[in-house]
Amino acid sequence: MQIVHTISDLRDALAGRGRPAFVPTMGNLHDGHLALVRQAKPLGSVMVVSIFVNRLQFLPHEDFDSYPRTLEIDAGKLHAEGCDVLFAPAEKDLYPQPQTFKVQPDPRLADILEGHFRPGFFTGVCTVVMKLLACVFSGGPGTAVFGRKDYQQVLVIRRMVEQFALPIDIVTGDTCRAGDGLALSSRNGYLDDAERAQAVQLSQALRALADAALQLGASLPALEAQAVERLRKQGWQPDYLTVRQRADLLPPAEAPQPGQLVVLGAARLGGTRLIDNLEF
Repeated sequence: MQIVHTISDLRDALAGRGRPAFVPTMGNLHDGHLALVRQAKPLGSVMVVSIFVNRLQFLPHEDFDSYPRTLEIDAGKLHAEGCDVLFAPAEKDLYPQPQTFKVQPDPRLADILEGHFRPGFFTGVCTVVMKLLACVFSGGPGTAVFGRKDYQQVLVIRRMVEQFALPIDIVTGDTCRAGDGLALSSRNGYLDDAERAQAVQLSQALRALADAALQLGASLPALEAQAVERLRKQGWQPDYLTVRQRADLLPPAEAPQPGQLVVLGAARLGGTRLIDNLEF
């Protein structure tokens, strides 16, 4: 596996190697990331993974400085999975000048849910993803794989790629979960033992809300409010638990129909903010 740190070295490493299959990450890799690498590898002739903790998508009070950086361990995991090229730029490599040109996503999709509670988050995401795609796919078309745990992010990126007519196929991978149902996340490492045992309550709350939405026939806002209150009573600080249409993340216009919906949630447990979703 070749490890490169600059854009020019990345392009040199990919020159003449055909169609890239690309998985962008912020590192501190877990089994969910590695599952995306395994999914992506047969989709191209050269397997590329990036590791970059993107300052632009962190709010001032968030965990940019403390976000775990484990490059050596991550490189070993990627080598074992057969990754061909690891792109691990420093900030000065990816942003040699202040990134004053930014990608502004459609606010109808990007300013709700995560975007409401983390203003500017998707501008930071779109800007770094656009730049990474420009670096990796400068030689021609290819495939990029993203995990559906970040459900809204995948929709935003897919829309961005479509509207800019980028020659890139966006493929999604299933959320990987621990045995108790907790969605794998690099931020799970912030949880202490007691919090880790409690963390599965988020996925349980989402499942209960999905079931109630299909079975009870009550108004969705009332069911969502009840779900938030139950989670709060268990010691969480919920931002949202909500039922939305998969296609656009808007509230369902009619009675919920299975196969078209997703339930999404974000809540803080202690000092750790977790997100999850379930399609139903």
